[in-house]
Amino acid sequence: MFDKLREECGVFGIFGHAEASNLAYLGLYALQHRGQESAGIAAADGQRVRVRREMGYVADVFNESVLAELGGSAAIGHVRYSTAGESHLQNAQPFLIECVHGQIAVCHNGNLVNAGELRRDLVAEGSIFQTTSDTEVILHLYARSKAGSVEDAVVESVRQVTGAFSLVMLTKDRLIAARDPHGFRPLVIGRLGEATIVCSETCALDLIGATFVRDVEPGEVIVASEGGLRSLRPFPAGRLHHCVFEHVYFARPDSYVFGQSVNEVRTQMGRHLAREAAVDADVVVPVPDSGVCAAMGYAEDSGLPFRMGLIRNHYVGRTFIQPAQSIRHFGVKVKLNPVRSILEGQRVVLIDDSIVRGTTSRKIVRMIKAAGAREVHVRISCPPTISPCFYGVDTPRRSELIAATHTLEEIQRYLVADSLAYLSLEGLLSAVGAERDRYCASCYTAHYPVEFPKDAEQYLQLALKLEPPQDTEGAAAVPKPVAESL
Repeated sequence: MFDKLREECGVFGIFGHAEASNLAYLGLYALQHRGQESAGIAAADGQRVRVRREMGYVADVFNESVLAELGGSAAIGHVRYSTAGESHLQNAQPFLIECVHGQIAVCHNGNLVNAGELRRDLVAEGSIFQTTSDTEVILHLYARSKAGSVEDAVVESVRQVTGAFSLVMLTKDRLIAARDPHGFRPLVIGRLGEATIVCSETCALDLIGATFVRDVEPGEVIVASEGGLRSLRPFPAGRLHHCVFEHVYFARPDSYVFGQSVNEVRTQMGRHLAREAAVDADVVVPVPDSGVCAAMGYAEDSGLPFRMGLIRNHYVGRTFIQPAQSIRHFGVKVKLNPVRSILEGQRVVLIDDSIVRGTTSRKIVRMIKAAGAREVHVRISCPPTISPCFYGVDTPRRSELIAATHTLEEIQRYLVADSLAYLSLEGLLSAVGAERDRYCASCYTAHYPVEFPKDAEQYLQLALKLEPPQDTEGAAAVPKPVAESL
């Protein structure tokens, strides 16, 4: 119902705790925002690995009886969106295989840009794939490895893939985590008593009362076993490319990502936006929940009052069925409702984190005006999204990105807004602080830091057919764009 980029996935792993699967369940609860199509947990008791995965939310998949079947002192878990591979149970993770190295389960956050090329080569040599997920490529490489140890086989397999990966893997007696040399996706280490934890965000550590230790370094492989925690450095040093969109939208605001508070970075984005795109107005209103932090920063810097002029219904689930289209704006109104006493007669600065297709933003602007607002000035706390991401974000085709195919003025007219402004790329990078040169911003620049493999045409053909956004209610749409290539 929301016109947003989809989060990638969330991973969680714990080793050395008697209630490992229960804690993995709680950790996945904290990471639910990173993936809502499927959830799964694999647990190990020193003898074997067992797995349970299903489509749906964490609460849909697990209960006390299911978790009781996942005994052992080590576990890994995954929540998923389909950034690579279709949305089917066969693609739900953790994946579990048994091969010459024994059992291993794997959870992956990211996207492998050379997965297609590797998959074709493996199939040509006799491999049989059971899923359409890029993650399965890693397992085939692992199973074919002639390395003498589990750790060496993992290293050999991950050195053959390129792109973004934060991995947690589980054997019967050890937990292994790996992060790509560029550090695209986050992965952190925590401690809970004697137990070692790895997970996508620190909010998962907070929920179970664990202590943050440090990030898994880009290019690092860590191994937790009865012998303790070991660190391997199998990759040559590479230039860092942290995903800046983690700070813009994906991560929870109570997390620390890439060493920085997400809340503080988003608030700083709002401050920069107020300096770059000031406007005469009466009130600052966020689109909840994603626009709240930036709106607070905008209000603080501009001196305008911050008010919750839109109320979000948090109880709309995946299975909600929409009635007939005769109910105007139903898809948005079931999720958001305007507060007329705040909006009526006011000049509103409406803050959101991003615009993707623009269809939902248009409906929100019209809803606010219908509630009596005199003016609506849309302010976006990131630059225009003009390119798909190939490093673990489920981005629409370029033809669906309104900023890729239309001018600022055309988008403003389509939104029926009185003005529109985005945060500049420089403003965004300034908000993330001293490490700003370490961030990937390919969705805003169309510059991809990791080269595509031989089948690059498969990725770069996304702009061949461009269509304008459609207004389902028959109002004028934006003029049809001219086709471009990336």
